[in-house]
Amino acid sequence: MASPATGQVKPIVVIGGGFAGLTTALEFSRLHPRPAVVLIEPRDRFVFVPLLYELMSGELKGWEVAPDYASLLQGRGISHLQDRVSSIDLDSRSVTTASGQSLHYSQLVMATGAQPDDFGIPGVRENALQFHTLTDLQPLQERLQQLRRRPSGTGSLIIAGAGATGVELACKVVDILNGAASVQLIELGDQILPRSKAFNREQAEKALHKRGVTIQLNTRVESVSATAVTLSGQEGTRELPHDGLVWTAGSRPTLPDLSPSMELHRGRVPVTEGLRLPAYPDVLVLGDIAVDPDRDELNSWPHSAQAAIQQGQFAARELQATLRNADDSAFSFKDLGEMLSLGVGDATVTGLGLTLAGPLAFKLRRLTYLTRLPGLSLGLRAAGAWLISP
Repeated sequence: MASPATGQVKPIVVIGGGFAGLTTALEFSRLHPRPAVVLIEPRDRFVFVPLLYELMSGELKGWEVAPDYASLLQGRGISHLQDRVSSIDLDSRSVTTASGQSLHYSQLVMATGAQPDDFGIPGVRENALQFHTLTDLQPLQERLQQLRRRPSGTGSLIIAGAGATGVELACKVVDILNGAASVQLIELGDQILPRSKAFNREQAEKALHKRGVTIQLNTRVESVSATAVTLSGQEGTRELPHDGLVWTAGSRPTLPDLSPSMELHRGRVPVTEGLRLPAYPDVLVLGDIAVDPDRDELNSWPHSAQAAIQQGQFAARELQATLRNADDSAFSFKDLGEMLSLGVGDATVTGLGLTLAGPLAFKLRRLTYLTRLPGLSLGLRAAGAWLISP
């Protein structure tokens, strides 16, 4: 792809097509006239991660959960460069991709997201299943199918990490397995869902108990082999056999090489309250890779789709403000509540003026997410398909 900047005003470059980056590009594309926008994203499909559980269980279709960028960007005046950024030169305002292309930018949005973190624990990378991207889905589905073909109740699946992903996955997996295997949830901390609303945590505990999920708190994973996991905790060190271990215990920012290099804060890029690099105000940093160093960890922005979408909307306004030479503003996260999937046809919702659990909460959660899909027409199409389906 030739650089759109040739002989023209340098484009605005958005790195990363997740919630934050895609929202920025789509929101900014509404402005006319405006500079060219280039979205650099190696995947060909956007993945609506909160609904991956429903895609795994067959409750939703692939086009609803993972629409391709071509359809999302059609008619928006946004160029999709399907490549990965390997380095950024902040002084020369240029990015270099893995294929060797170089683009100069007028403004830059970094939203490169996060990837699973194995914390250096032996065997996790080689032997654990993941649940982070669309490509992780098939290996997990195949493992579940293998367990369902075995004599009922003889298999064992372990999920490491009892945050939202681990808890939601445990509930959904039990419903899919339908008694074919036991499910255990391993958590280093002293409770599940440490950052969730109290009502949602209570409903999740009930859902896990109802499904017979064994929860092991204050338990550390020491190593993982293809057939066993070594754990340590109050009972000492022990080995637990498994027929599959899914790793959801942590993530770390995905960052290209930056020049000049900068000191990270809690492993993330420190930004101003306006989500800008302090020494490079032409660069906005969003989503999982950004942190306000003036906020402690408990009060930091959540690493969620909700926060990423709000930051993307804010970033689009900031790009426009820069074009108009207007003053910067501060990002303020508005907590709209929390929704958790708790199995097939089950969920819990806190927010929107509601505290609700059960099938109705499941329908509300799914409809809310579908209508938030980037590209309103696609969201409405998905919602309509769900509403008329049996």
